[in-house]
Order: sequence, then structure tokens, then C-alpha cells
Amino acid sequence: MPIPRFLAGFDSASAMLRANAAFLRGEGFPSLGHPAPLRPIVRATRLLPERAREMFFVVSGATETISPRRTGRIDLEDVSRWVGEEYPERRYPAIAVGSSCGALVHLWVALGVPWLPQTFFVPVRQRVHPDDPSGAMIRGVEPGRALLEANPDVQLHHMHDANQDRLMVRALTYFRYKRRTLGPGYERFLGERLEPGGTIVISDCRRRWGTNRLGPRHVFQHGALGGATEEEFHHGGERVAEYLERYDSPVRRWYGPEPEEKSPEAEWGFEEALAEDVERFAREHGYRVRRLAFDEPESPSPLVADLYRWWYRRRGIEARRLYVESFIVMEPRLVLRTGSVPFWMKFNTETSYRALEQYLDDGEREPYDEILMTLFQNGVEAVGLTKIGEWRRLLAKARVQGDFAGLDAGSHPRDLAHYTTYDNALRRKASEWYPMPDSLTLDEVDGFMAGAGGYEGVRWA
Repeated sequence: MPIPRFLAGFDSASAMLRANAAFLRGEGFPSLGHPAPLRPIVRATRLLPERAREMFFVVSGATETISPRRTGRIDLEDVSRWVGEEYPERRYPAIAVGSSCGALVHLWVALGVPWLPQTFFVPVRQRVHPDDPSGAMIRGVEPGRALLEANPDVQLHHMHDANQDRLMVRALTYFRYKRRTLGPGYERFLGERLEPGGTIVISDCRRRWGTNRLGPRHVFQHGALGGATEEEFHHGGERVAEYLERYDSPVRRWYGPEPEEKSPEAEWGFEEALAEDVERFAREHGYRVRRLAFDEPESPSPLVADLYRWWYRRRGIEARRLYVESFIVMEPRLVLRTGSVPFWMKFNTETSYRALEQYLDDGEREPYDEILMTLFQNGVEAVGLTKIGEWRRLLAKARVQGDFAGLDAGSHPRDLAHYTTYDNALRRKASEWYPMPDSLTLDEVDGFMAGAGGYEGVRWA
């Protein structure tokens, strides 16, 4: 079943879902799952000037948009049916439901289980000025109302980020919906694929953001997680002024609506109403429920990296390579085949840099001989973008060699061809290939967690 026409394929949820499902089908996830004929076209963008590469990025995103006049015709149960079709038809001991997290994709892979996302991205074709969040909010009211009237079991988070998503928000409106109930599609999947007495694992990212309420199930979020802080989005600052001047904006700070309340962050945050429905469904069908709660999208990254290193040692593999992934640039199957340890960063900005730096500087961990790094390429020199020289400083912490995974570092953050090279870079580094292991069990993960002594910002209940 093809991805629904109204759903973004370049988003965290859809890409991570496809990476997870590809692994369970015994397949890799090269080039973000895109067809092989597209790869030479994307690689050829390295021949284009900077401005043309930015336009290629915008046009590629705009091809996935839907007209605002059609939002009322969308049936979001089509997404649930598509999700079910992505996974192999067999019984699983556990199934995860909830927030997106690249690190947790590797946990689901290790457990050999599917993940059902709560949040998906519907890109709506509308032109707005990126530095006019109030205007963007107003433009989203009517198409948002139509979407919600047609889909009473979801809530809508209209996100406007003129920092990291500056190129895209000129052409499309970011509608992210969150399921408040499992709905028929997810309930059917759980009933057919979860073993009797099996476990539903709730992925619960606790990150919140200031919002404005536009309706009972509709909020507007100015800004998003990345390089700029929530304070900078709402009140400006020196970094924002410099950034807006560099992009020839008519303003030197963003003038948007002052937030009235806190809501789950649009892309990453978990809406608790779904947990209540999961508990209800589990009671009715004799399933168990576990919850993995985490404060920030990157909070589970050290846990999962350490889990893989522990797993490799149990299998007699010396885990000497750290493979650093960024946003949706990931390859779960290749990670295991090459005996690499995955460490996931949500983006290419300061917060991700600090998360990796803290992990590498922890004196309790044995250093890695090799570090291979991907970096998300979004075409924008955003507020908080970490420069290549700083990333090289972290690569230098490898005892033998640190390098980028097929990235043209001089073109960062506009090397779109990086999306077609990261997997081959890991293949070339592999000195040995390992057989696919048997999946871990939840009891084994419990045992690892008990011995690890806990991780900051993560609660495994």
C-alpha cells in the first residue's frame, strides 16, 4: 500500500516508521527509503549553485503537499491502514505506540517489534511569509477546522518554524495531528499482530511548548525544537536579528501571538489521551502496558547506544565504531550488520551537539576507535546551527579515526546528496559483517536497565 497522498514522506514519523518496517521485512533503508532511480538526480545537486540547491529542496517538499480546499476530505484512518501494511504479517511479543524518537527506532529494532506513531505530518500547500507567524496562524484556521471536522479522534498542532524550516514554510503549512484514540486501524493491528498476553509499550516524550488555542482540538505553535530557544522565537535577541538580516527579512524579530498555554510539542510531544485509550484497550483484551517516558527527544540516545554496546559484547563483538545519526538519516539494519553502535541526534544544532559531546566525554564509557557521523541537511543556516569545525572537534574524540558519512562538509547544510551517500559510507568502513542476531526480549532490556543504574531524563516503567 503506497503512502497516503496527503502525508509527508520526509517527516520524522513516516521516515522512522518506514525504517523500522523495512528492518522487520529484512530490508535496508538506503537513501531514506527512496527509489534507486532518484539517487543519481539527488547526487547531481552537488553540481548546482547554492541558491538552486535551496530551490530543489523546496520543490521536493512541495510535491508532497495537499490543497487547503481538500483537508476536509482527508480520512486519517487511511494512515493507520498504511501503517499496518508496512509491517510483516506475523505475531509480535510487543508493539510500541506513541512519540517519534530515532534512538527508539533502534530499540524497537533490537526487540524485533513494530511501532505505531501517534503523530503524523500533513503538509498543506499555502504561501506565507516565513517571518509572519500571525499571518500563518490565520491562514491555517479554516483548513484546520475542516480537517478536524472530518476526523473527530485527533487533535491538530499547526507548527510554524521560520528558523530550521525557513525554506519550507514559504510554500507549505505544517499540520501535525496527534491521535487521541487508537482508532479502528490501530486496534485491528494490535488485535491481529500482538501475541496473546503481549505488551503494548507507550513511547512518551514529555516535551511541551507554548501554544495558542484555536479550537477544542486545535492549537498553533510558533517555533519548534532546534537551534533557537522558545524565548528567542517569542521575544527575539541578537542571534535572531543577525539571522533575519542575513536572510534579508523586513523584520529583526518575529512578532507572533503570545503563548497562552503549554501543549505537547507538535512533532515530538506525546498527547496523554492516547495512553488512556491504550490502557482501556489493554484491559479489554488482556494485554500488558509498559511506558518509556523521556524528557527530550534525544534523552534515550545514550541508553540505546549503551544497550547496543552491551548486546554486542554478549555476542562476542567488540563494538568499536559509533555511528551518529541525525533526524531521519538512519540505517538500522546496516548498523547491526556492521557491529556499529547507534547514537541518534534530532538535528544538526547546538542541543544535538551538546548531547553527543556529553555522551563522548563521559569518563565511565570506553572511548570509540571510530566515529562516523551523519548530519541532517535542511538547507538553512539557522539560529543555533553548529559549524562543521565544531563537529570535527567531536569526531577527533575517536581514538583512531573520525569522519563524516559521505557528507560534503564544505556544502553543509546544503549537501542534499548526503541523503544518498550515508549508507555506502558505513558499508565502506565495515571491516567485518555480522549475522543478524536474535531479538532481545523485554526481560533482557529490564536486566540491562537494572544494571545500568538509570539514565537522566528517561523513565522505564
